Amino acid sequence: MNNDGTVKKEKFSIGKFYSKLGPLVALLVLVIIVSILNTSFLNVSNIMNLLQQVSINALIAFGMQFVIMTGGIDLSVGAILALSGAIAAKLILGGMSPVLAFLAGILCGAVFGAVNGLLIAYGKAAPFIVTLATMSIFRGMTYVLTNGNPITGPKMNDSFSFQFLGQGYLFGVPFQVYLMIFAYIIFYVLLHKTSFGRKTIAVGGNEKAAYVAGVKVNKVLVWIYVIAGILSAVAGMVLTSQLASAQPDAGTGYEMDAIAAVVLGGTSLAGGTGKMSGTLVGALIIGVLNNGMNLLGISSFYQQIVKGIVILIAVLLDRKQAND
Repeated sequence: MNNDGTVKKEKFSIGKFYSKLGPLVALLVLVIIVSILNTSFLNVSNIMNLLQQVSINALIAFGMQFVIMTGGIDLSVGAILALSGAIAAKLILGGMSPVLAFLAGILCGAVFGAVNGLLIAYGKAAPFIVTLATMSIFRGMTYVLTNGNPITGPKMNDSFSFQFLGQGYLFGVPFQVYLMIFAYIIFYVLLHKTSFGRKTIAVGGNEKAAYVAGVKVNKVLVWIYVIAGILSAVAGMVLTSQLASAQPDAGTGYEMDAIAAVVLGGTSLAGGTGKMSGTLVGALIIGVLNNGMNLLGISSFYQQIVKGIVILIAVLLDRKQAND
């Protein structure tokens, strides 16, 4: 309100508009454009295929959301996906129950994430450098474990429970979509409705102020990277089940799609602000973009260029929002 008692009109800001409604508007516009250019986009079979693709990126992006909200980054999520999936596949082929192998894969993801968190929190190393190094380490471990070859065998195809994870349908919808929705609900509540979520936001907003306020910053950071590792491992086992094999190069480039989903969803790269709902919409934008370009027959080389441009636009809007 102004000094004269009149209501102060808020100046329109592109950055603020994008943070509130931009991701959803962008998704709707993209869907309309792709639908016009290729009518088969809205076919039920294509929509189910799209949701399958989105679910894996969304699972990784939900973990990346916590990381970026602290002002960090995790480049190792794709490598964790591959290594956790390969470990689970090895265990299944070795005779272990698929359920136990799944839990073992999750545990491995948690351990890999904890390594990142401990190095960043207690080693005081930059997240970019730490996760760049562990990305190389975990990817190398995957190649050593697999000897550079896919891990596959009859037991993976014969195991209904493991096969259902990435290939099963429930009421006509892929099971992994339900898994994505379940994960979204859990981590939406964790981020927006719990003290841990408030601590995450506080650390990202001002780490020193959070420490003075009594937040155990190092502990929060370690748990955040553990969450990112667990969700990457779950995504890895879903992909392994979907392909009925563990590929040594699985997850290559997935870290970029996850980061793009979070940034497109309106989360600030500086940390402290963001919504889980925006990240879900961001993952859908990336999915529609990939699916649409495939339907239109656009070369994968050009697809990389388009995705890079989209990410740049999102980053520029993020900076615009920060300066408003």
